[in-house]
Amino acid sequence: MADYRPIPDERDVFHEYRSYAFRPEEGVPAYDPDEHETPRATLGSRRGVYEADAADDTEPRCVCRHYWLESRVRDESHRTAGLASVATPPEYRRRGYVRQLLAESLAEYRDRDIRFSVLWPFSYRFYRQYGWDTCNRIVTHECEPSVLSFATATVDRDAGSIRRFAADEFESLGPAYDAHADRYSLALERDTDWWRYRVFAGHDRDPFVYAYERDGQVRGYLVYTLDGEMGDRTMAVSEFVSADRDATLSLLSFCHDHASQVERVQLRVPAAVPLRDLARDPDRIETHVEDGPMVRLVDVADTLSALSYPAPDVSLTIAVDDPLAEWNEDVFRLAVAADHADCTRLGDRSTSAADADVRLEIGALSQLVVGFRSAASLDRTGEIETADSEAVEALSMLFPETDVYLGDRF
Repeated sequence: MADYRPIPDERDVFHEYRSYAFRPEEGVPAYDPDEHETPRATLGSRRGVYEADAADDTEPRCVCRHYWLESRVRDESHRTAGLASVATPPEYRRRGYVRQLLAESLAEYRDRDIRFSVLWPFSYRFYRQYGWDTCNRIVTHECEPSVLSFATATVDRDAGSIRRFAADEFESLGPAYDAHADRYSLALERDTDWWRYRVFAGHDRDPFVYAYERDGQVRGYLVYTLDGEMGDRTMAVSEFVSADRDATLSLLSFCHDHASQVERVQLRVPAAVPLRDLARDPDRIETHVEDGPMVRLVDVADTLSALSYPAPDVSLTIAVDDPLAEWNEDVFRLAVAADHADCTRLGDRSTSAADADVRLEIGALSQLVVGFRSAASLDRTGEIETADSEAVEALSMLFPETDVYLGDRF
């Protein structure tokens, strides 16, 4: 066995491991606290796995970072942990250290009453084997600025204005972001540090943040960088938030206004943003769809008991297969009434997995809970086994499919 513990005093080691894992082509730049311990870089909590009974000055076998977040699921805020910077130097790989790091991380999340774990994977196959699965897809549209001229021709420029916002003005963006986040499951509840150091600050350079105001209120905003040299430059929009159609058109028109500066506009958006429907020349837009972050439930019983449900008076048993968290490897009874939900682990095995109404893996259950996949979809792909069609209908009532979008990278 190995020990899992904080690594607050080994930031140079954490920097070395992370650099080798994610930017090996750059070598390992010398650790410089002034450069590498920025407010952005010090958000979250570092953890490591060490050999059992190792001295305090022993290097960890693998490391990670936890971000303590909150996200919206089923119209309510829930504690969420962002897992990032999982890194193991090559001399310690294939020895089970990462598996233990992930298992111990889940145990810590459980102790902190955290409901969901989210991460951006280097490999979907790798994290699926430990119970995480895709929670939303990312759509990237790319086109020449002229393709967005339809927005300039349509928008009433006198109805509002666009200007650059500084980090000290982040609170003005809050209402527009909240309106956007209300539409999407797993949207983060951003605090001051997240706005300042994750939205307004970048890893190597800070992005531009421009907002559209109407009647003294921010109705939408863009976060973007200008990448490349003159003559081959791209306006890369990493966050596109709009509260209404006029804000959407005004922001697209703002992108069109960069025609003299950039050759391409790249928009990274939720799938629900209707750019191709609005555009007059959708055939001139290159659209790429890819899997986004991954999610998993931390504790099945606690999470299902804490959710809000649209369907009253439903009771069913659910057998869960979890390769990492033994407290989830069981049969659960979920009973939902008009004003209360209770999920109980049937540890006495009074109902066997074979006799449960529903049988599925923790990753599929996680997708169902956050709204990314419907029960019918999981049934069609063979990722859920049910006693009869009534069980699928019950799950469909309890967990209706909804728009999911976690776009914050970490």
